[in-house]
Amino acid sequence: MARTRAVDFEEKQRGILSSAAAVFAEMGMEKASMSMIATHSNVSKALLYHYYPSKDALIFDIVRTHLSELQSAIEAADRPDAPPQERLRQLVKAVLSNYEGRDNEHKVQLNGTSALSPEQLTELQAIERQIVKRFSGVIRDINPDLAKDRPLLMPVTMSLFGMMNWVYMWFRPNGPITRDEYADIATTLILEGVKAVK
Repeated sequence: MARTRAVDFEEKQRGILSSAAAVFAEMGMEKASMSMIATHSNVSKALLYHYYPSKDALIFDIVRTHLSELQSAIEAADRPDAPPQERLRQLVKAVLSNYEGRDNEHKVQLNGTSALSPEQLTELQAIERQIVKRFSGVIRDINPDLAKDRPLLMPVTMSLFGMMNWVYMWFRPNGPITRDEYADIATTLILEGVKAVK
């Protein structure tokens, strides 16, 4: 007979993922150990292995959860009937808002996927592609010429993701601007700059 899940299974799992992301972000993927993660999670090593059989499984679930929640936040913020400029502004705000408090998970996404299997990478890349496709579609609506003679739509789209994905390296909550203000700056740079891209 299969074991039934504890009532607080998902809550404990979420806590383990958060703790593991913190350990991976601080120690790096190679140096972090399951013992360190168990200690940081305040669970026994045996319980940790009950949830995740390996570091790779933890890394995969951290990134999968992070990307899935990002995708959900973007979908919730998207207004396809809005003018594309305003639509892009709302999508950028949704991304930067979703990243708040998730620097550790973001670092694992950027630095930890080399340990994953091709199947795991394929699953994560499918989510990433859906997210990128939504943004590139809006940018194409703003400047249809980007998708014509030269393949410039993807470089412009990925330039925007560069501005969003590396914000954790320098942004400080008590700094001179808020996340929303930076979202407006990043969006304006794309909206104004995209006019000149030919």
